[in-house]
Amino acid sequence: MDPSCNSVFSFQTVFSAAGCYNQDTYHVQDWRVLACRPTCGKSVNEYFDRHEAMDPFYTGKMPKWLSDDALAFDNKKYYVVQESDLHENDWLLVFMEMVFLQENPVRIAPLEINKVVVETKEDYMTEAREKLHAVNAIFYISYKCTGFPADHKPITWRSDFVGDHKAVIRKTMDGIPGHMSLEIAAKGFPADHKPITWSDFVGDYRAA
Repeated sequence: MDPSCNSVFSFQTVFSAAGCYNQDTYHVQDWRVLACRPTCGKSVNEYFDRHEAMDPFYTGKMPKWLSDDALAFDNKKYYVVQESDLHENDWLLVFMEMVFLQENPVRIAPLEINKVVVETKEDYMTEAREKLHAVNAIFYISYKCTGFPADHKPITWRSDFVGDHKAVIRKTMDGIPGHMSLEIAAKGFPADHKPITWSDFVGDYRAA
């Protein structure tokens, strides 16, 4: 909605699951945004170039959890997100919820961010906090699940959702407008877990 005139507009998204795999103790899910724009008749470029258009630093295996030693050794490459940044960049909360829903696909629960560190090789920024908006970046997120609503029915194969969690998110773009990849490395599922199959979210939506 345009607040200046209370007008409503429609927009189009193409959001899909591009694959998943296990790495060490983490389950990695790759999500792709291939379009995010006002509704139009233009075709969507569904090819995402992860290799030729991208620095090798942002490809290959997902990075391991950031150690305190690494943060102290090369702090120019990292930015520890401040509390004020969390209020101004609420999409970080969306990242946290995506991580949690990857671990617990049944329902969301009260969550709190403990700490976020951003890593990027992009050095054109004048202020450290600008790393939050780097085209390509890695986010190390620690958060807490404070509990489930009273009407929540516990899941039998996981009993450790309540408490502290960690995840690594790698955000990359291939230079095509509307394209973005989010690779989420979160705690792995039990061996007998059958992952949910996600279909593409393609279509027109209306914002009000």
